[in-house]
Amino acid sequence: MITLLTGAAGFTEHRPPPRPQPPDGPLGWAGYDAARERAAARTGEEESVVYGTGAVGGRSCVLISFEFGFLGGSLGGATGDRLAAAYELALIRRLPLLVLVATGGSRMQEGMIALTQLQRVAAASVRLRAAGLPQIAVVRDPSTGGGWATVGAGADVVLALPGAQIGFAGSRVRPPDADPYAYSAEGQFAAGQVDAVVPAGALAAAVGHWLHALGPHEDLPAAPLPRALSASGTEDEERTPTDAGAAPLEPAVPQLPNPEREGATGLPETGREAVARARDPRRPRAEAYLADYFTVRLPLHGDRAGGTDAGLLCGFGLRADGRSVAYVAQCGTPTRPAGYRAAARTVRLADRLGVPVLTLVDTPGAANDAEAERAGAGAAIADAFAAIAAARVPVTTLVIGEGGSGGALALAAPGNTHVTADSYFSVIAPELAAAILKRPASETAATADQLRLRPQDLVELGVARSIVTR
Repeated sequence: MITLLTGAAGFTEHRPPPRPQPPDGPLGWAGYDAARERAAARTGEEESVVYGTGAVGGRSCVLISFEFGFLGGSLGGATGDRLAAAYELALIRRLPLLVLVATGGSRMQEGMIALTQLQRVAAASVRLRAAGLPQIAVVRDPSTGGGWATVGAGADVVLALPGAQIGFAGSRVRPPDADPYAYSAEGQFAAGQVDAVVPAGALAAAVGHWLHALGPHEDLPAAPLPRALSASGTEDEERTPTDAGAAPLEPAVPQLPNPEREGATGLPETGREAVARARDPRRPRAEAYLADYFTVRLPLHGDRAGGTDAGLLCGFGLRADGRSVAYVAQCGTPTRPAGYRAAARTVRLADRLGVPVLTLVDTPGAANDAEAERAGAGAAIADAFAAIAAARVPVTTLVIGEGGSGGALALAAPGNTHVTADSYFSVIAPELAAAILKRPASETAATADQLRLRPQDLVELGVARSIVTR
């Protein structure tokens, strides 16, 4: 697997200083030394993991690989030494960490000494996060127990090989009637625990793109901040940061996608017209904007709490200039709690890694059914608000369709929101406002005007910075 990823670039193995062990390990487990000797003879390795430095897709990284043939890839004290040393190597050299996971869990022959290695791994992972260094896991077959629950599920990005057995519970300790799909790569993807299921032949390219997107980005040259069209149609002056190394560059505001799909160019005369334009099925949607904006897209999938939202796209993308931008994009549907949690996860990861964020707002509002309430809609929306409010990287928002109340505002950047000519943003939909005010349906249009939800109204009110037109 290492050779599959590093290719001609090669891999340089590192080893920590050996540590004396008592006969048959810390528990004196009869036959343990003999089992280790047989595993070493069978695999050619001295332990269940190897680590070192290499390059994938031209990007250097510290690489850890589990050897399942060595006592089931289990974690013992010496394994913990190697894992801790690998994390420390990544920290010292400021390199991303890539882990190829294949493990059955903690080593029974070392008892609690083996189990406490999970705490060492967790502490080492926290130090890498604090240093702004990314962690990527490639989950192979099988990946269960504490190894999955630390170096696997604890990574920033989790890729899985098709058909891999994945889960905290191994095959011999699950309930006898457990659904095997839940413990598969595909099942974990469906549950939002895995970001992508990647065939082995496509793995090197996928990992290379992720290493590029997540950084570190300290070697990138400075560049001017992008231009955006104002409501009056004049261009803002090009801006250059006073200190190129102080903060990530602000992502460019996307222009309208391909001419054959472009939306309205003039501004709506009435509130009702603004709403009708935003609801027009012919206008460009998030997929069109993202396709035009990025040359490579790397989706993040799921909220890591068992939920997904097909109407909310998250991930990192690479632009034609090589720069990485994180994205959160609504697709015109009511956003579900899992979507807000996935958005918060993406924004926080981008902020920790120093990658700017682009959000595309397009929703009639947050999902308000009973299922959404049971899934914690209020807490999820609050978390999305908090993630954007706390972000230290630039966050840029473009409203591309409906901006429905707090469900849309939760993903909008304060002071850095732009709107298209076929969008609106409102405290409430005009139909709902009329109903609350006990007005007849015939007064919906007048209510829309009162709400001042047109693009030009939003600029005049200071809610939006500019109107993006072609």
